[in-house]
Amino acid sequence: MKLLHTADWHLNDRLGRIDRTEDLRRAVERVAAICREQSIDVLIVAGDLFSELARPDALRETIHHWQEVFAEFLGRGGTILTLTGNHDSENFCQTLLNAMGLAAPGTGHSGDLVPPGRLYLAADPTFLRLRDPSGEFEVQFLLMPYPTPTRYLLGADGQKYTDPDEKNRLLVRAFEETIQLLRKHPNYRAGVPSVLAAHANVFGAVVGESLFRITPQEDVVVNGQTFADQFDYVALGHIHKAQFLGHEHIRYSGSIEKMDLGEATDSKSVCVFELGPAGRVGEIRIVPLPSTPIYEVILDDPEVDLPRLQAETEGAERDLVNLHVRYEAGRDSLDETLKRLAEIFPRWYARDWKERGRLGLSLAPAEAERTRSFAETVRNYLGAELQNHSDAERAGILGLAEELLADAEGG
Repeated sequence: MKLLHTADWHLNDRLGRIDRTEDLRRAVERVAAICREQSIDVLIVAGDLFSELARPDALRETIHHWQEVFAEFLGRGGTILTLTGNHDSENFCQTLLNAMGLAAPGTGHSGDLVPPGRLYLAADPTFLRLRDPSGEFEVQFLLMPYPTPTRYLLGADGQKYTDPDEKNRLLVRAFEETIQLLRKHPNYRAGVPSVLAAHANVFGAVVGESLFRITPQEDVVVNGQTFADQFDYVALGHIHKAQFLGHEHIRYSGSIEKMDLGEATDSKSVCVFELGPAGRVGEIRIVPLPSTPIYEVILDDPEVDLPRLQAETEGAERDLVNLHVRYEAGRDSLDETLKRLAEIFPRWYARDWKERGRLGLSLAPAEAERTRSFAETVRNYLGAELQNHSDAERAGILGLAEELLADAEGG
């Protein structure tokens, strides 16, 4: 059985003003291509399939994209195993799970030997089995969603915690006890190849610059000391930096795209491995994924830096850029500078600017605006911010602003 491990797709995510849908869909299409080229039997997506920023209509379109991209994979008997992460909407995933249950009833019991050629989504801790395409052996899978109270602290007593620290301690214990409870299931057999797929921060992981949209205080760090001996492969999601934890077969695949500036230097990839009747066969292979460049640009002198950037960054139309502009009033036109930067980096996702006096940067940039009226300040600000909007949108917003300014002046 050949398996591919990936995680943290965050489909329909945004970075500042930029919708990442197309970037992420291209990455999913690359994963599907690897499944085809490598003759993968099982695709494991270890959580955070969707972005919490996604609208319902965007989620619907994403499911349709999945159907198109993985139709050939599922049609030839490939199986997709997924589980929910901390950024997945529990309500949406539960609704999707219920719909899948209606379409394919009779496959929802713990420990079932499930048919191939389908997508299975685990919104709760799940144990299932799959037969190798050769029919010679089975593989056991434990699917462990991100540890939340609704998934792991069951019953009234389980919900009785007094502070976040106690809640996290209870979740760590419940997560680890749930794994052992699933391993005691009557259908779980020692000596049969076993895979744990989990969305969790496992002790010892190298996080990188920061966690993705969750604070260390909010996160739950579980102990994975027993994983090495209990499973032939541990497919982890949640930490976006690809790595293995002490043992080659305990791995974070990392995210499929660079999601923010903290991942600017990351190399993205997926993991491919093979299981036989006696466990893992051969080496775990890392298959690289191309990803979108993300970086910062600091413009200290527009007159000098703009021509240089124009020459040095040819082909940066798809890059995701955070712009920092320093300019000198009376010499540099901020509007023109921002316009030219938008032409060089059309996918800038954030920007800021400071006015530089002849003696250096202003300690209080707002002081330079004190000679302007309130109305002039508003018009200048909107003029800069609306450069990349359509003429109709710009005219509509500016017209509304003029009405409000007229009311304010009249009052």
